[in-house]
Parts: sequence; C-alpha cells; structure tokens
Amino acid sequence: MRYIDFEKGAGPESLQISETNTPVVASGQVLVKVHAFGVNRADTLQRQGKYPPPPGESDILGLEVSGEVTDVADDVTHWKVGDKVCGLVAGGGYAEYVAVDARHLMPVPESMSLTHAAGLTEVFLTAWQALFTIGNLQPQDKALIHAGASGVGLAALQLCKLKGIATATTASSEDKLAQCRDMGANLTINYKEQDFAAVLKDTWPEGVNFVLDFVAGDYLNRNLKVLAQDGHIVYLAMLAGRFADKLDMALMLGKRARIQGSTLRNRSDSYKADLIRDFCEHGLPGFDDGTLKVNVDTVLPDEEVATAHARLEANDSRGKIIVEW
Repeated sequence: MRYIDFEKGAGPESLQISETNTPVVASGQVLVKVHAFGVNRADTLQRQGKYPPPPGESDILGLEVSGEVTDVADDVTHWKVGDKVCGLVAGGGYAEYVAVDARHLMPVPESMSLTHAAGLTEVFLTAWQALFTIGNLQPQDKALIHAGASGVGLAALQLCKLKGIATATTASSEDKLAQCRDMGANLTINYKEQDFAAVLKDTWPEGVNFVLDFVAGDYLNRNLKVLAQDGHIVYLAMLAGRFADKLDMALMLGKRARIQGSTLRNRSDSYKADLIRDFCEHGLPGFDDGTLKVNVDTVLPDEEVATAHARLEANDSRGKIIVEW
C-alpha cells in the first residue's frame, strides 16, 4: 500500500509518498481502506520530532480517517465489509489502509460525504471530551472558547449551541469571527485588537464556567480573571510556549478554579471507546438533523499533503484540512 513518509525534524517538504506492507487485522480490529484523512497539529508536531506516537503504535502519521471496511477480525460482530466508517487511530492514518480498534469507529452520517467525514472524528471528540467528559458543562452555563476558528474551536462552538451553552470566542480576524458567529458564538472578540478579559468582564461580569484554551502563556491568568467561581479551564495545546506566566495563586484559590491539561491520542483504548459511545448516542445525530457540521477549509489530493502541513503551521486555515487518496 501507499503511505505518506516523512523525515523526522524536517519541514513539510519532506513528506512524500512511499510504499509499505498492508496491515493485517488483529483481534478486535477491522481493516479500513482509507478514502481520506484529516490533518491535525499533532501530525505536524510528530513530523517535527516533538510528539512521538504512543508505544506500540504505528510510526505513520495520522489520527483520523474515513473509508470503507474491507476486513473484520473473527471476534468483531458490529461491523461488516462494506460499511462506511470514520474513526480515531493512534497512528497510521496517512496510508491507504489502516487497522483500527473496532470500538473506535463511527458510522458515517447519512447526510455526509466520506471526504468530509475524515474531518469529523478528531475535532468533535476532542471538543466533546473537553466540554462534557471533563468540563461537565450544563445547559445555561457560559464558556469561553479560544481559537474559535480552529477545527476544535468550531466544533466546540456548535456543541455548546446544541446543548444550550452560551459562548464567547476569540480569533484574529473579522472573517474568522464571522464564521464563529455562524457556528453559534454569542460574543466574538478579535484578540489582536481587544483584550478578551476586559471585554468579558464588561459583558459577562459574573464570569464564565469554562474556558477551552490552546494558547497558554499569558492567557493563564487572564483566563482566571474571567472565570466564575468553581470554574474549569482545560488546556489542549501551548501555542504560546510550554511555560506559562506566573500563576496568580490568589486568583486560582479565590475562584476555586480547576486547571487541567488534556490529550486524546494517548488515552487508553477503553477510554476512547467510552468517549465514542457517548458521542455516538448524544452528539452524532446532530449531523443528520443539520445541527452540526464539519467545517472544511480545503480538500487536497495526496500529493499536496506538504501544503496541508505548511498551511496548518502558518495558522492559515479555518476548519479542517482534509487529504484524499
């Protein structure tokens, strides 16, 4: 089979199509012929040598795929050859075939193309996990979603709207903020022109119950300033660097704040299975009734995967970049 190879530590231009053996299904797995795969920041970090795959997982890039089931292990009963699926993989997604834990797949919604389904799994499961599994957000709560025009940000805004949660969000341009409003944001803030903490203090003086942050750095204490008592801040990335400014302990104690980091890739198989089961029951139906959508920035052919990485690293996207075989 073909797959996308890369040189660790090199730039996007090192990505190239190579060949390797097609994987064979083990117990509990199905083999998926990949139609398309989503491109994520974790992929660019792995290429740079900063985010290795979990032990025992494929060194091939790629965390989410869509495609068709072509083989099923003897002990798998809930999928059959020919099923259209999308799902999580801990590695191996940038390939024509990938063996997947059967519990980590979802049916492609009837209203969605296989191509767009390649951009569903990672962003919506990441957002669902942060908002509801960790954050325990409830209807009538308020949330601040940073990087609102990112893939996870746009998914989080839609999920909050679905559950009756008011949202404020930050982005760098009016075009991006307009897209956030289309996805349900109640308050939009251009972080290049406005201090989000000051705007939120004026608009929602009672504070927000939850903050989803990808930035870190000086955002930490500013997030605490706008947090309501007993609020929760979840960090998914550190775009401003791995070290945050000095934590204001008085603010944290006074707010009884919870600050938590989260990843999805290195969670246990059973954790991912439970997360997917919960999302399939309570979130996935939103795609067929039109409440939820995958925000696709661009669909590229496999030979242009380097362009996908370059654009993601330049923060030049609104929504998902998807690569088709």
